[in-house]
Amino acid sequence: MNERQPCEFFLVRYVPDPVKNEFVNIGVLLREAGRPESTIVRFTKDWSRVRCVDPDVDTAMLEALEVEVRRRLIEDGQPVMKSLEDSLSNLLQITSPKACLAESMPAESEQLMALYVDTRKRQGATRRSGRVAIHARMRGEFERAGVWDLMRKRIAVAEYTRPGDLLRIDCGYRPNGVIRMFHAVSLEGDSESSKILAFSAPALIEGVRRVENADLQLTAVVEPVKDRVDDEDRLAQYRFAVETMEAQKIRVLTTSDLGRAAETARNELRV
Repeated sequence: MNERQPCEFFLVRYVPDPVKNEFVNIGVLLREAGRPESTIVRFTKDWSRVRCVDPDVDTAMLEALEVEVRRRLIEDGQPVMKSLEDSLSNLLQITSPKACLAESMPAESEQLMALYVDTRKRQGATRRSGRVAIHARMRGEFERAGVWDLMRKRIAVAEYTRPGDLLRIDCGYRPNGVIRMFHAVSLEGDSESSKILAFSAPALIEGVRRVENADLQLTAVVEPVKDRVDDEDRLAQYRFAVETMEAQKIRVLTTSDLGRAAETARNELRV
């Protein structure tokens, strides 16, 4: 039997209202005792519990914070715990350390996430669908390729168009003279989200060329068409939405294409 390592872990809590002191555990920091540089950072991928206490939560911001916490722990070590809480205005709280014994760090982090953070799966639970499911699949593929932490998240279109534009593109990166952006667009209900993206695309493409001096490849990620071949009306809506986006120079991929897109990103970012 392998000897267990003495470790300590911290819980990361989201606290939308410090007065009420309501919180949701959203992540775990695990490290070998006395070795801050060994810290493993894990945040949840299921934000349903957070939305129960804060329906307006900016989950993309919390996902970006996972990257920031990891970066600052690597660079600054233990003193960063207090500074993280201070700089985040108590939106996040980090608990005092608790001791544990681990056979392996990755396995222990998985167990701690299951015990303290992740929602227990119930038989018959509602499957994630729509834009949430597409975004989760997109993030998962980019994470497997090791590039998610290197990508920009929640890119404000107003940076390239005009103040007041509320659209935010899910993620993107710049390999060389081109910027690649990816946005989850669900075609399950109607084509409104596709028309919004198509309407925004020309000004966004021009704005990126002006501000970044680069070409933009904007990609919409949608559900596969095979999911709706038995419904002629919905199939027509699907095709209309895809053609509307493509007419505005938006590349359209389905979730089944994400593996290749993630591999391209891995090669271009030289991971």
